[in-house]
Amino acid sequence: SQSEQQILSSKLECVQSIKDGVLAEAKCTESNLVTLFSQKGGGAKTQTQSSLKLFQVDAETLYKKVDSKDLYATSMLYEREQIEREVTGKEVTELLWKLCLAHSASFETADLFMTLVFELRHLSLEALKALWQRSSFKCRDNWQPLIDAIPSCATEACVVLMKEIIASREVEEDKMEYFFWSFSFIPKPTLGMIESLAPLLKSPGASQSCFLGVSALLHRFCSAHSSCDGVPAVQSVMRTLGEFLGGNCTIRDSEGFSQMQLVLKAIGNAGLAAASLAPVLSLCASLKSNPTEIRLAAIQAFRRIPCSVRVSNLLPAGR
Repeated sequence: SQSEQQILSSKLECVQSIKDGVLAEAKCTESNLVTLFSQKGGGAKTQTQSSLKLFQVDAETLYKKVDSKDLYATSMLYEREQIEREVTGKEVTELLWKLCLAHSASFETADLFMTLVFELRHLSLEALKALWQRSSFKCRDNWQPLIDAIPSCATEACVVLMKEIIASREVEEDKMEYFFWSFSFIPKPTLGMIESLAPLLKSPGASQSCFLGVSALLHRFCSAHSSCDGVPAVQSVMRTLGEFLGGNCTIRDSEGFSQMQLVLKAIGNAGLAAASLAPVLSLCASLKSNPTEIRLAAIQAFRRIPCSVRVSNLLPAGR
Protein backbone atom coordinates (compact mmCIF):
# COMPACT_ATOMS: atom_id res chain seq x y z
CA SER A 1 0.00 0.00 0.00
CA GLN A 2 0.96 3.64 -0.35
CA SER A 3 1.58 3.94 3.42
CA GLU A 4 4.22 1.20 3.26
CA GLN A 5 6.28 2.88 0.56
CA GLN A 6 9.57 4.51 1.51
CA ILE A 7 9.07 8.25 1.27
CA LEU A 8 12.69 9.37 1.77
CA SER A 9 15.82 7.62 0.51
CA SER A 10 19.14 9.09 1.66
CA LYS A 11 22.77 8.19 1.03
CA LEU A 12 26.05 9.57 2.37
CA GLU A 13 29.50 8.63 1.11
CA CYS A 14 32.77 10.05 2.46
CA VAL A 15 36.40 9.50 1.50
CA GLN A 16 39.00 10.50 4.08
CA SER A 17 42.75 10.88 3.61
CA ILE A 18 44.94 10.58 6.70
CA LYS A 19 48.62 11.62 6.71
CA ASP A 20 50.95 11.10 9.69
CA GLY A 21 47.96 10.36 11.91
CA VAL A 22 46.22 13.64 11.00
CA LEU A 23 43.11 14.03 8.82
CA ALA A 24 44.43 15.70 5.67
CA GLU A 25 41.32 15.72 3.49
CA ALA A 26 37.66 14.63 3.57
CA LYS A 27 35.27 14.61 0.59
CA CYS A 28 31.59 13.77 1.13
CA THR A 29 28.63 13.35 -1.19
CA GLU A 30 25.08 13.32 0.28
CA SER A 31 22.02 12.58 -1.81
CA ASN A 32 18.33 12.63 -0.79
CA LEU A 33 15.46 11.31 -2.89
CA VAL A 34 11.87 12.20 -1.93
CA THR A 35 9.40 9.79 -3.57
CA LEU A 36 6.16 11.18 -2.15
CA PHE A 37 3.38 11.22 -4.81
CA SER A 38 5.86 9.98 -7.46
CA GLN A 39 5.58 6.97 -9.76
CA LYS A 40 8.13 4.26 -10.68
CA GLY A 41 10.96 5.43 -8.43
CA GLY A 42 10.98 9.03 -9.59
CA GLY A 43 10.78 12.06 -7.33
CA ALA A 44 12.65 15.14 -6.13
CA LYS A 45 16.38 14.62 -5.63
CA THR A 46 19.04 16.78 -3.96
CA GLN A 47 22.78 16.20 -3.93
CA THR A 48 25.30 17.98 -1.75
CA GLN A 49 29.07 17.75 -2.06
CA SER A 50 31.44 19.01 0.61
CA SER A 51 35.21 19.05 0.87
CA LEU A 52 37.49 19.74 3.85
CA LYS A 53 41.22 20.13 3.37
CA LEU A 54 43.98 20.69 5.91
CA PHE A 55 46.11 23.70 4.99
CA GLN A 56 48.53 24.00 7.89
CA VAL A 57 49.37 22.79 11.40
CA ASP A 58 50.57 25.27 14.03
CA ALA A 59 53.62 24.20 15.95
CA GLU A 60 52.21 25.46 19.27
CA THR A 61 48.83 26.66 20.50
CA LEU A 62 48.61 30.27 21.54
CA TYR A 63 46.77 30.86 24.79
CA LYS A 64 46.33 33.63 27.29
CA LYS A 65 48.28 33.08 30.45
CA VAL A 66 46.15 33.51 33.57
CA ASP A 67 47.56 34.54 36.91
CA SER A 68 46.67 31.83 39.46
CA LYS A 69 45.98 34.57 42.02
CA ASP A 70 42.86 35.49 40.04
CA LEU A 71 41.46 31.96 40.29
CA TYR A 72 39.24 30.78 43.14
CA ALA A 73 36.88 27.91 43.92
CA THR A 74 33.17 28.65 44.05
CA SER A 75 29.84 26.85 43.97
CA MET A 76 27.72 26.40 40.84
CA LEU A 77 25.12 28.88 42.10
CA TYR A 78 24.59 31.98 39.97
CA GLU A 79 27.16 34.62 40.74
CA ARG A 80 27.09 38.29 39.85
CA GLU A 81 29.66 41.01 40.34
CA GLN A 82 28.99 43.24 43.32
CA ILE A 83 27.78 46.76 42.55
CA GLU A 84 30.44 49.09 43.94
CA ARG A 85 28.75 52.39 43.08
CA GLU A 86 25.84 53.88 45.02
CA VAL A 87 22.46 52.96 43.54
CA THR A 88 19.79 55.66 43.41
CA GLY A 89 16.03 55.37 43.24
CA LYS A 90 16.03 57.36 39.99
CA GLU A 91 18.29 54.79 38.32
CA VAL A 92 16.04 51.93 39.42
CA THR A 93 12.97 53.79 38.13
CA GLU A 94 14.63 54.16 34.73
CA LEU A 95 15.47 50.44 34.81
CA LEU A 96 11.80 49.64 35.44
CA TRP A 97 10.80 51.70 32.39
CA LYS A 98 13.36 49.82 30.28
CA LEU A 99 11.86 46.53 31.47
CA CYS A 100 8.42 47.66 30.43
CA LEU A 101 9.63 48.56 26.96
CA ALA A 102 11.69 45.41 26.42
CA HIS A 103 10.19 42.33 24.78
CA SER A 104 8.87 40.01 27.50
CA ALA A 105 10.60 36.88 26.19
CA SER A 106 14.02 38.31 25.32
CA PHE A 107 17.46 37.83 26.84
CA GLU A 108 17.54 41.59 27.39
CA THR A 109 14.51 41.37 29.68
CA ALA A 110 16.07 38.56 31.73
CA ASP A 111 19.29 40.54 32.18
CA LEU A 112 17.42 43.75 33.07
CA PHE A 113 15.29 41.90 35.62
CA MET A 114 18.35 40.33 37.27
CA THR A 115 19.99 43.76 37.41
CA LEU A 116 16.83 45.14 39.03
CA VAL A 117 16.92 42.48 41.78
CA PHE A 118 20.56 43.18 42.60
CA GLU A 119 20.08 46.96 42.60
CA LEU A 120 17.06 46.72 44.92
CA ARG A 121 19.36 45.10 47.49
CA HIS A 122 21.33 48.36 47.74
CA LEU A 123 18.33 50.59 48.50
CA SER A 124 17.30 51.68 51.99
CA LEU A 125 13.73 51.26 53.24
CA GLU A 126 13.06 54.98 52.64
CA ALA A 127 14.36 54.73 49.07
CA LEU A 128 12.27 51.59 48.46
CA LYS A 129 9.11 53.29 49.75
CA ALA A 130 9.71 56.27 47.48
CA LEU A 131 10.36 53.90 44.57
CA TRP A 132 7.09 52.07 45.28
CA GLN A 133 5.12 55.32 45.36
CA ARG A 134 6.31 56.39 41.92
CA SER A 135 7.00 53.04 40.21
CA SER A 136 4.22 50.64 41.17
CA PHE A 137 2.85 51.00 37.64
CA LYS A 138 1.87 48.17 35.33
CA CYS A 139 3.44 47.64 31.93
CA ARG A 140 1.28 47.49 28.83
CA ASP A 141 0.93 43.71 29.21
CA ASN A 142 -0.33 44.17 32.79
CA TRP A 143 3.05 43.16 34.26
CA GLN A 144 4.45 44.83 37.38
CA PRO A 145 8.22 44.20 37.37
CA LEU A 146 8.72 45.73 40.81
CA ILE A 147 6.16 43.37 42.39
CA ASP A 148 7.95 40.34 40.91
CA ALA A 149 11.43 41.58 41.83
CA ILE A 150 10.89 42.54 45.49
CA PRO A 151 10.47 38.94 46.78
CA SER A 152 13.84 37.98 45.22
CA CYS A 153 15.57 40.94 46.88
CA ALA A 154 15.65 39.21 50.33
CA THR A 155 16.94 42.21 52.31
CA GLU A 156 15.34 43.47 55.51
CA ALA A 157 14.23 46.66 53.75
CA CYS A 158 12.48 44.65 51.01
CA VAL A 159 10.73 42.42 53.55
CA VAL A 160 9.49 45.42 55.53
CA LEU A 161 8.19 46.99 52.31
CA MET A 162 6.40 43.74 51.40
CA LYS A 163 4.84 43.66 54.86
CA GLU A 164 3.53 47.23 54.47
CA ILE A 165 2.16 46.46 51.00
CA ILE A 166 0.40 43.38 52.41
CA ALA A 167 -1.00 45.30 55.40
CA SER A 168 -2.36 48.06 53.15
CA ARG A 169 -3.65 45.48 50.64
CA GLU A 170 -2.25 47.48 47.72
CA VAL A 171 -1.83 44.40 45.53
CA GLU A 172 -4.04 41.51 44.43
CA GLU A 173 -4.49 38.41 46.61
CA ASP A 174 -2.31 36.19 44.42
CA LYS A 175 0.58 38.66 44.66
CA MET A 176 0.30 38.71 48.45
CA GLU A 177 0.49 34.91 48.46
CA TYR A 178 3.61 35.22 46.29
CA PHE A 179 5.13 37.51 48.95
CA PHE A 180 4.35 35.09 51.78
CA TRP A 181 5.84 32.07 50.03
CA SER A 182 9.03 34.03 49.29
CA PHE A 183 9.70 34.35 53.05
CA SER A 184 10.46 30.61 53.13
CA PHE A 185 13.44 31.09 50.80
CA ILE A 186 15.18 34.05 52.45
CA PRO A 187 18.71 32.70 53.10
CA LYS A 188 19.65 34.93 56.04
CA PRO A 189 16.60 36.20 57.97
CA THR A 190 17.18 39.08 60.38
CA LEU A 191 15.58 40.03 63.67
CA GLY A 192 14.07 43.08 61.98
CA MET A 193 12.27 40.83 59.49
CA ILE A 194 10.64 38.84 62.31
CA GLU A 195 9.66 41.99 64.21
CA SER A 196 8.05 43.37 61.07
CA LEU A 197 6.16 40.20 60.08
CA ALA A 198 4.96 39.07 63.52
CA PRO A 199 1.85 41.37 63.58
CA LEU A 200 0.58 39.83 60.32
CA LEU A 201 -0.32 36.62 62.17
CA LYS A 202 -2.81 38.58 64.26
CA SER A 203 -4.47 40.29 61.31
CA PRO A 204 -8.08 39.16 60.63
CA GLY A 205 -8.28 36.46 58.00
CA ALA A 206 -4.54 35.77 57.91
CA SER A 207 -4.02 33.21 55.13
CA GLN A 208 -2.45 29.78 55.26
CA SER A 209 0.61 31.00 53.37
CA CYS A 210 1.02 33.80 55.94
CA PHE A 211 1.31 31.30 58.83
CA LEU A 212 3.53 28.88 56.93
CA GLY A 213 5.77 31.53 55.34
CA VAL A 214 6.44 33.40 58.60
CA SER A 215 7.02 30.22 60.61
CA ALA A 216 9.42 28.85 57.97
CA LEU A 217 11.38 32.12 58.13
CA LEU A 218 11.43 31.76 61.92
CA HIS A 219 12.90 28.25 61.62
CA ARG A 220 15.72 29.46 59.37
CA PHE A 221 16.47 32.34 61.74
CA CYS A 222 16.67 29.99 64.74
CA SER A 223 18.87 27.55 62.82
CA ALA A 224 21.48 30.30 62.58
CA HIS A 225 21.06 31.82 66.08
CA SER A 226 21.52 29.90 69.32
CA SER A 227 18.98 30.47 72.12
CA CYS A 228 16.59 32.12 69.67
CA ASP A 229 13.66 31.21 71.92
CA GLY A 230 14.85 34.01 74.23
CA VAL A 231 14.52 36.68 71.54
CA PRO A 232 11.45 38.90 72.23
CA ALA A 233 10.30 38.98 68.58
CA VAL A 234 10.46 35.17 68.40
CA GLN A 235 8.58 34.88 71.68
CA SER A 236 5.91 37.23 70.31
CA VAL A 237 5.30 34.97 67.28
CA MET A 238 5.16 31.85 69.45
CA ARG A 239 2.75 33.51 71.90
CA THR A 240 0.47 34.37 68.99
CA LEU A 241 0.54 30.76 67.75
CA GLY A 242 0.09 29.47 71.30
CA GLU A 243 -3.03 31.59 71.78
CA PHE A 244 -4.66 29.77 68.87
CA LEU A 245 -4.12 26.45 70.69
CA GLY A 246 -6.19 27.61 73.67
CA GLY A 247 -4.35 25.39 76.15
CA ASN A 248 -5.33 21.98 74.74
CA CYS A 249 -6.42 22.43 71.08
CA THR A 250 -10.14 22.18 71.79
CA ILE A 251 -12.23 23.11 68.73
CA ARG A 252 -15.87 24.10 68.34
CA ASP A 253 -16.67 23.91 64.62
CA SER A 254 -15.30 22.92 61.20
CA GLU A 255 -13.73 26.33 60.70
CA GLY A 256 -11.89 25.98 64.00
CA PHE A 257 -10.77 22.50 62.94
CA SER A 258 -9.06 23.81 59.79
CA GLN A 259 -7.52 26.74 61.68
CA MET A 260 -6.14 24.42 64.37
CA GLN A 261 -4.53 22.13 61.79
CA LEU A 262 -2.93 25.15 60.14
CA VAL A 263 -1.56 26.55 63.40
CA LEU A 264 -0.12 23.17 64.41
CA LYS A 265 1.59 22.89 61.03
CA ALA A 266 3.04 26.39 61.47
CA ILE A 267 4.33 25.46 64.94
CA GLY A 268 5.98 22.40 63.40
CA ASN A 269 7.58 24.68 60.80
CA ALA A 270 8.96 27.01 63.48
CA GLY A 271 11.20 24.26 64.89
CA LEU A 272 13.56 25.29 67.70
CA ALA A 273 11.46 28.35 68.48
CA ALA A 274 8.50 26.10 69.35
CA ALA A 275 10.17 24.42 72.34
CA SER A 276 8.20 26.67 74.74
CA LEU A 277 4.94 25.23 73.38
CA ALA A 278 5.95 21.60 74.02
CA PRO A 279 3.78 21.21 77.16
CA VAL A 280 0.68 22.50 75.35
CA LEU A 281 1.37 20.29 72.34
CA SER A 282 1.62 17.32 74.69
CA LEU A 283 -1.83 18.12 76.13
CA CYS A 284 -3.25 18.50 72.61
CA ALA A 285 -1.92 15.08 71.67
CA SER A 286 -3.01 13.27 74.82
CA LEU A 287 -6.55 14.72 75.16
CA LYS A 288 -8.78 11.89 73.92
CA SER A 289 -11.73 14.19 73.26
CA ASN A 290 -9.74 15.93 70.50
CA PRO A 291 -10.23 14.63 66.95
CA THR A 292 -7.62 12.08 65.88
CA GLU A 293 -6.39 14.38 63.09
CA ILE A 294 -5.70 17.16 65.62
CA ARG A 295 -3.90 14.80 68.01
CA LEU A 296 -1.71 13.53 65.18
CA ALA A 297 -1.00 17.10 63.99
CA ALA A 298 0.08 17.98 67.55
CA ILE A 299 2.54 15.06 67.57
CA GLN A 300 3.87 16.06 64.14
CA ALA A 301 4.41 19.60 65.43
CA PHE A 302 7.25 18.18 67.56
CA ARG A 303 9.22 17.22 64.44
CA ARG A 304 11.81 20.03 64.70
CA ILE A 305 11.78 20.43 68.47
CA PRO A 306 14.93 19.01 70.19
CA CYS A 307 14.64 15.35 71.24
CA SER A 308 15.16 16.09 74.95
CA VAL A 309 12.14 18.40 75.02
CA ARG A 310 10.09 16.13 72.76
CA VAL A 311 10.53 12.95 74.83
CA SER A 312 10.09 14.55 78.25
CA ASN A 313 6.79 16.09 77.21
CA LEU A 314 5.28 13.29 75.14
CA LEU A 315 6.07 10.31 77.36
CA PRO A 316 4.24 10.19 80.72
CA ALA A 317 6.44 9.68 83.77
CA GLY A 318 6.93 6.12 84.95
CA ARG A 319 6.28 4.46 81.55
